[in-house]
Amino acid sequence: MNYILKSVAVFFDNSLFKWLVKWFYPEYKRPIGYLYNFQVLKRYFFMQKVMGFNRNIRWPVDFRSKILGAEHIKKGIICDPGDNIGVYINAYGGLKIGNNVAIGANTIISTTNHSIYDHRKITKKQGVVIGNNVWIAANCSILAGVNIGDNVTIGAGCTIRNDIPSNSLVIQQENSNKIIEKKPYEWDWKKEKLI
Repeated sequence: MNYILKSVAVFFDNSLFKWLVKWFYPEYKRPIGYLYNFQVLKRYFFMQKVMGFNRNIRWPVDFRSKILGAEHIKKGIICDPGDNIGVYINAYGGLKIGNNVAIGANTIISTTNHSIYDHRKITKKQGVVIGNNVWIAANCSILAGVNIGDNVTIGAGCTIRNDIPSNSLVIQQENSNKIIEKKPYEWDWKKEKLI
């Protein structure tokens, strides 16, 4: 009996629910098995598409997150900025995110700054670039003008003000960030079949 129920559930998940996810979230590209399609709809659809929290964004965004200037975001696959709780992104200065990027809860990414002499003006330092295979842990702040390389892990609570080279681990210390070189990334996401 359980086998039959599971078979029916998988059939609907791979047909109807998959079609609905593709319809409502055309930029959602994850490996098969990351989440069932019905789980994506259950977690994000009502608050995002019905209630209107981040409604016009073309990938799943948690209703407790806020994305400004989504039209200025260029993102890769296996990456859904704002799908975690409490993420704030101001992308008006331009935000480029690579493939396989995870953004932890309560993270802030700001791509513009106000002038300290006239708050109505925006400074010249703008934009943020995040490479492939990057994990940004919870409670981080990434400021305008920063370039983060490939295969970077940013530890919880870090404030990123300067560029981070590829193959780095960034950890918060008392008065600064410490950057440690790390080995190359292992999982080859290019070999995964995507939904």
